Amino acid sequence: MEAWDVVVIGAGAAGLLAATHAAERHRKTLLLEKNRKPGVKILMSGGTRCNLTQATDRRGIVAAFGAQGRFLHSALAALDPQALVALVEAEGVATKVEPTGKIFPASDRAADVLAALLNRLNRSGCQVVFDMPCQAIAHDPAQGFRLTTGSGTIWARRVIVTTGGRSYPGCGTNGDGYAWAAQWGHTIIPCRPALTPITVAAAWVAGLKGVTVSDVGVEVVERAPGGRRGQVLAQGRGSMLFTHFGVSGPVVLNVSRAVSGHARPTDLELRCNFAPDLAAAELDGQWRELAASAGGRAVSSVFPAVVPRRLAAALLDQAGVPGDQRLAELAAPARRRLIDHILALALPISGTLGFEKAEVTAGGVSLNEVDSRTLESKLVPGLFLAGEVLDLDGPIGGYNFQAAFSTGWLAGGSV
Repeated sequence: MEAWDVVVIGAGAAGLLAATHAAERHRKTLLLEKNRKPGVKILMSGGTRCNLTQATDRRGIVAAFGAQGRFLHSALAALDPQALVALVEAEGVATKVEPTGKIFPASDRAADVLAALLNRLNRSGCQVVFDMPCQAIAHDPAQGFRLTTGSGTIWARRVIVTTGGRSYPGCGTNGDGYAWAAQWGHTIIPCRPALTPITVAAAWVAGLKGVTVSDVGVEVVERAPGGRRGQVLAQGRGSMLFTHFGVSGPVVLNVSRAVSGHARPTDLELRCNFAPDLAAAELDGQWRELAASAGGRAVSSVFPAVVPRRLAAALLDQAGVPGDQRLAELAAPARRRLIDHILALALPISGTLGFEKAEVTAGGVSLNEVDSRTLESKLVPGLFLAGEVLDLDGPIGGYNFQAAFSTGWLAGGSV
């Protein structure tokens, strides 16, 4: 039975950097990957373009994670966004910053990012074994960790678990790491899909499939009796995409964890404001002025320019207002009803597309039980956890990859 200083389980974003850093520090390191190839999720991410990180500093990353962000201070001190970009560019992969702040490889090829990480890994001296799932881990305080694989037993002084969460299970992420952590007493915060599309119970929405609205304000709201406004569980602003099942796009993905984490998603609705820079009174005043000065114009012609034509037609239909009705003939109740549909359309939520389409997992190993300065378990000496297996999930835009890369790097530097 071969013994190793460090065994890293999982060759995703966190695992690749954890293994690289450990081996570069002259630790005898083995990286185990259950898939036949490494970095499967890296290759899929960002529409196969790989949104590496966000053009911000450590504080920007910390802030994006909310209350969880405090846990990332040490990891980001070890590898911040600028250092991550430098690491990739040092391997010959140029990067670019898009208007949203997202950083991608200039080639728009996720494969180039993975190749860069593998180049660094290969030079580190780390040994990598693919198609080798870890079946069980036992801990002996005197001897270390005994890992059981399909090819036998491996001993390790330290183990870094970077097995990911449950998002995109087609990548091989099925929650192995949670079971191992739980067997040693770790608390597992219930897992739920995050950054996943939302499904709606409104058949007419399917007719808008493919329509994108670049700037929408959304709120996930609990429906209250009598049509009253309920509690707002999440809100955001950004681009929305209508689909055959409901809605997607960055702003929808960012609020989806409020839906997947709710006991009764069908009690929720998605409030959509398609002209977030306009107040209701302002839009009403504009239309009344137009009715006085150009009352012959069709109602369909006076929608805010930010509302796409197909969406405008659907909103008119839902509000019960004929598109060819003259503005001068639009009665006040109908006008207010139409404005409500533009500025506060309520879509009944039926659920989400779940882990199958989730970009990340919310929940995981409790951060209270992991030392943020080293990523070592507070319960099991020699056990380190990094990446999505932890209870860390941030918004869309490269934040989650940055957290995975940084925590992996810190873990590799701590063993």
